[in-house]
Amino acid sequence: MEAVCYYAYLASTELAEERGRYDSYNGSLWDQGILPQDTLELLRQSRGGHVEVDMSASMDWDKLRARIRQYGMRNSNCVAIAPTPTISNIIGVSACIEPTYQNLFVKSNLSGEFTVINEYLVNDLKKLGLWDEVMIADLKYFDGSLAKIDRIPAELRSLYATAFEIEPQWVIEAAARRQKWIDQSQSLNIYMAGVSGRKLDETYKLAWLRGLKTTYYLRTMGATSTEKSTSRAGELNAVQMCAIDNPECESCQ
Repeated sequence: MEAVCYYAYLASTELAEERGRYDSYNGSLWDQGILPQDTLELLRQSRGGHVEVDMSASMDWDKLRARIRQYGMRNSNCVAIAPTPTISNIIGVSACIEPTYQNLFVKSNLSGEFTVINEYLVNDLKKLGLWDEVMIADLKYFDGSLAKIDRIPAELRSLYATAFEIEPQWVIEAAARRQKWIDQSQSLNIYMAGVSGRKLDETYKLAWLRGLKTTYYLRTMGATSTEKSTSRAGELNAVQMCAIDNPECESCQ
């Protein structure tokens, strides 16, 4: 994320050199020489401490600061991470900054219901000769979780741990490492399999301590789950699958 942001800001200075600065640049944080990572120190000062973030860097930020002083910025803001689960379902990738929701689940929207399955997991299981009718039934029974399917190697179960199997503190920690470089913010969902007042308190206090600008939804286990049955061929139930190259697909509603 440091590299993503660095080159986004560098590109904006190049555009400023070519086309000029944005209209309200004068007096902005950029104009004052304050980069996103610098705002953490401002936050620390305003709180009287209570911001714990690793401030190390690996890019040549001094060079970028010099370019900003010379040319300014073409864009007032350059980087943000939007909510991505539905978008990722459509194009067949993981949901950007989030852990995999479940390896197999049913997504509901205005168009109805469709099954989402982790194709990378399926490919790995096929390589091991484990993708069969029993495996499909097990995935449905355990709602896409691998934790209790003993015949799957431990390494694979760990690799494909789902959002509800990963402690939310690690989602916060990863977000904090991204946030210090981002000039806007990120839509960060928090996943909890079992919610308690104490766990909520600890999680959101950690987000505050790590200087996160915002969090998005708090997600718990949904009522919708995969129908626990198979067809006569042992395949997944036939429901609509999302496809970006299908102009009639309305699953992203």
